[in-house]
Formats: sequence, C-alpha cells, structure tokens
Amino acid sequence: MFTGIIESVGHVQQITPRSGDVRLTIATAKLDLRDVKLGDSIATNGICLTVIELTGQGFVADVSNETLRRTSLGTWKVGSQVNLEKALMPTSRLGGHIVSGHVDGLGEIVGFKPDARSLQYQVEAPDELAKYIAEKGSITVDGISLTVNAIDGATFSLNIVPHTVQETNVGTWKVGSIVNLEVDLLARYLERLLLGEKAAQSSAKQDISLEFLAKHGFLR
Repeated sequence: MFTGIIESVGHVQQITPRSGDVRLTIATAKLDLRDVKLGDSIATNGICLTVIELTGQGFVADVSNETLRRTSLGTWKVGSQVNLEKALMPTSRLGGHIVSGHVDGLGEIVGFKPDARSLQYQVEAPDELAKYIAEKGSITVDGISLTVNAIDGATFSLNIVPHTVQETNVGTWKVGSIVNLEVDLLARYLERLLLGEKAAQSSAKQDISLEFLAKHGFLR
C-alpha cells in the first residue's frame, strides 16, 4: 500500500525485452533505498513494481504483459521521468490517501493553464471510471495523491500547488500526455459491496442502476 505522496523523481535507466515482456531498470535519484530489500514494492508513476535487484543507483523490476497493457509503461523511454514512492509502513503518516498501486485506467491531459502560482490541469478519464470520481474526492494520477477540484462527465480538474510541481514529474505533463489513474480504493469496494449476493454471479456485466440503489435504501 502507498499514500500517493511522492518521495523522489527518478528516471528510466534501461528497458530490456525479456521473452515477450520487459525488465525495467529505474534510477531512483534521492530515494533512500537502505531499507529496501528484494521483494519489496515501489510505486513507479503509480504502478506497484516488485524489486528483483538493487543496483546501487536504483532497482530492477520485471513487468508483465498485463501491466504493459493496462498502464502507460509501454510508452516509457530511456530517460523518462517517473514518480517514486516506497511502500507504506505502519508507522508512516498517511499524508495522501490509501493507494494500492494497481492502475485502473489511462487518462489524457486535455487542458492546462496557470492559476497564480499553481497549475490547473484537465484530465479525461475512461468513461467506465467516471462513476468513481467525485468533486473534492481523491484520485491518484501517475502515483500522486490529488484532490479533484471539479468534474464534468469523465473530465476532471486538478489544481497543482508549486511544491507538488517541484517534487514530482507534473512539470513534464502537457496536453496529450497519457497518465496512469487509480480511483479511490473505497469507491471500488463500495460498488462491489452494493452488489450483495449478485457479486457471486458470473454474468459478463453487473451494472448498479438508480433502481438498484433505491431498492437497497441508498436513494429516497
């Protein structure tokens, strides 16, 4: 588990094809790896990667085809900047929100403008994720815990303060950039819980409708 509070901005040092998938070497810059051991997890642009080797300058991780399909990792190049966060410890402050490092989908930066010292971005999420995104709720974008300022359909707005710009790779975002999105973990579990006994059914699609919510007392 993670908090979405970025500890360092590293970069992709090497990408090595390995029997159909990829082995990735990340240079971690100021990230303190002294307490990291093989098998530990490091969130890299919001993707939970398992450390299989420590290089002295960073770490090595294997990346499955599932991760390549569902995240922006397949577009990374040597030199690409990545946000890094070590896994949450029981004694850590939960400064952001609960983040699993499992990417739900890809978003696209569709708008950008300065707002005094902050930066405002508009991000278009996949339609199927829109129901999990709420105004003033939390969302993880490239591993960064951020607050949704406003939402219109599947497009949501973010206000990025100078400290976050300085400590993350936000400064590399531009219109057209593809970013990893992870919605609030509690929203996903709530949807599953609301299915009740239907959760055990193997139907291809189980929609939660307004009628379903009303029937179960969530709407009046």
